[in-house]
Amino acid sequence: MKKEKYNVAVVGATGAVGEQMREVLEERLFPVGELRLLASERSAGQFLEFRGEEFRVEVLREDSFNGIHIALLSAGGNVSANSAPLAVAAGSVVVDNTAHFRMEPDVPLVVPEVNPNEIAHYKRRGIIANPNCSTIQMVVALKPIHDAARIKRIVVSSYQSVSGAGRIAMEELGQQTAALFSGKELKKEKFPHQIAFNCIPHIDTFLDGGYTKEEMKMVNETRKILGDASLRITATAVRVPVFCGHSESVNIETEKKLTAKDVKAILREAPGVLLCDDPERNIYPMAIDAVGKDATLVGRIREDDSVPNGINLWIVADNLRKGAALNAVQIAEILIRDYL
Repeated sequence: MKKEKYNVAVVGATGAVGEQMREVLEERLFPVGELRLLASERSAGQFLEFRGEEFRVEVLREDSFNGIHIALLSAGGNVSANSAPLAVAAGSVVVDNTAHFRMEPDVPLVVPEVNPNEIAHYKRRGIIANPNCSTIQMVVALKPIHDAARIKRIVVSSYQSVSGAGRIAMEELGQQTAALFSGKELKKEKFPHQIAFNCIPHIDTFLDGGYTKEEMKMVNETRKILGDASLRITATAVRVPVFCGHSESVNIETEKKLTAKDVKAILREAPGVLLCDDPERNIYPMAIDAVGKDATLVGRIREDDSVPNGINLWIVADNLRKGAALNAVQIAEILIRDYL
C-alpha cells in the first residue's frame, strides 16, 4: 500500500546544495513525513526552516538513517562512501549527489528528463547517482536532438560558477571582489589563482593526458546517461567569476542533417528545456537568468558551416538547482510515484 508521507534525510544540510534540497522539497510539496537534517559536528546544532518550522541539524551518525525512506546525500564523496551503505542497510533508498557512485555499472545515473526508466535499477544497490551539474544541463538539451538525428561528436566548453565549488568558494569571490575595490589583500584558499575578474581553466585535479577530472566526468557520464559508448566527446572546464549558474558552449555533429530551425523546433517541445533564442532582441541564455529556475535554458542555436551536420548551442542552468538539488528531488518523486 502506497504511503502518504515519506521520511527524508538530507546529508550535508547546511551546504549550498543541501539548502537548495530543502527549498525544492518545500516548493514542490514533496510529501515529507519526518525531515532529518544531517551534517558534520562543525555544522550540527544550527536550526533551519522547513514549511514554517525550525529543524535542528543533527550530527551524521551510523544510526542516522533508521526509519528514513529516502536519503539525499550531498556532503562529499568520502561521506557518501561511508554513509550510503549505512542508509541502504537501514532500509533507505539513496540519491547521491557526489561523484563516488556515478560510474559504477550497477548504480543508475539518472536525469529524469533523459533516462527516467533507469531508476528501476535502484534495487541492485539501493543507490541512484545524481550526475555532475555540467553533465545534467547538457544532456537535458542534447537528448531530444540525439533521439532525432543521433549525435556523433560533442565539443563542450563549460564556464562554471564558483557555487559549484561550494559556499566557501562563493565567499572567496565576494571577498576578492571587495578587496580589489578597497585596496585590501586578496585571500586565496579555494582556488589556486585569483578568481575575481579572472577565468581559471582548471576544475578538479589534472589527469594523465592533460584533462581534468571535471572534464572527464562530462565525457564518461554523458556516454552512460545517453547509453552510447561510441559518442566522441571532448570537454574543457573553466571556472568563471559568476556566483551561480553554469554556462556551456556546445558544438555537436549529427548523423542526420538538422537545420537550426529543426533544432529550435525540437527543443521547444523538449521536457525541462526553455528556448531563449531571439538574438535580434538580445535574447539568449545568461547565468543571471537561470538562477532559481528549474529549466535548462538554450539559445544561440546556429549551424556550424565548418563541418557537415554541425550545430552550435549555448546552454545555461542553475547548477545548484537543476544541476543538483532539483534533479535529486525529481528522482525521489519518480521513486515514490512508481516504486516505493
